[in-house]
Amino acid sequence: MTMSDFHPDVSFVIAAYNAEDTIGQAIASALAQIGVTVEVIVIDDCSKDGTRELVRHYPDGRVRLIEQERNGGPAAARNAGFAAARGRWIAVLDADDTVYPTRLLTMLERAEEAEAQVVLDNLDVIPIEGGKPQTMFTREALKRRPILTLADFIGSNVIFQSTFNFGYMKPIFERDFLVRHQLRFDDTLRVGEDYLLLASALACGARCAITPDVGYVYHLRQGSISRVLEQSHIDAMLASDRAFLARYKLDAKAMTAQRRRTRSFHEATAFLTLVDEIKKGSVGGFLKTAIGNPGALKHLRMPIAVRMRRLVGHRWRQLKSDRIGRGRPPERTKEWI
Repeated sequence: MTMSDFHPDVSFVIAAYNAEDTIGQAIASALAQIGVTVEVIVIDDCSKDGTRELVRHYPDGRVRLIEQERNGGPAAARNAGFAAARGRWIAVLDADDTVYPTRLLTMLERAEEAEAQVVLDNLDVIPIEGGKPQTMFTREALKRRPILTLADFIGSNVIFQSTFNFGYMKPIFERDFLVRHQLRFDDTLRVGEDYLLLASALACGARCAITPDVGYVYHLRQGSISRVLEQSHIDAMLASDRAFLARYKLDAKAMTAQRRRTRSFHEATAFLTLVDEIKKGSVGGFLKTAIGNPGALKHLRMPIAVRMRRLVGHRWRQLKSDRIGRGRPPERTKEWI
């Protein structure tokens, strides 16, 4: 049998960009799956390092390389992998993550048991700087939720609600279900594309089963939300949600969750504006934004809040000094921000 005739149980799809340092470990973990047949499709998104050469010469015929003609982001790369996949199931694996050897066997057994078209499992989280793994969800919590509904999934994906949510989980999809419903990643998104695909599958009627076993290892990159989250990301996700709502009819519970999610986006916009006003040293802009969306205030982190109180204190003393004529206002210093 030639590799073109090979139809494995699962196709791993790995989008890679400048992943030379981690891609080998990701591929090796995918190939080490026990009890299932796999192929690994790596889509190189115009890397500038040695990623392509490493994958091209990987010493295992189950590994395939697709080279993108232009950099289109992870969603476009994964779509190319989905189109090339030959497995009954598709599993997305990030180029800097790994999976445990029994992951897919456990998930496929759970799929058969629940007659599911999508399966989720638990994750271990390892800071990118190193350290011991920490399991993202408690086993007991996931055992209490064997099936994930659309309402619960949307409700979990509310900005600032919690450190982790179901959006971090890495689903495997039945390929025929994706093809039948013409589901793919939205390649206009750079943030939230994973969320939209699973939400769309659930809206199409997919049964999503959960196994509490840990199968995926997520390497967490630390960073402040004010540095990572940008207004362009929020705008794109709002537009994506509008398109999602235009395409699918949601039940009452899902719509209630969706309204909470939408409010969280508006609070996130106000939060970013608050941070920007603090950086500019603008008390007026800060107060105007806070009055317009007071819910955003609770998301300010202590260092930023301290700076704002310091800024307000300086400004108040300056105004008071000007008003009662007790001398020159204080000079603006770096302490203000």
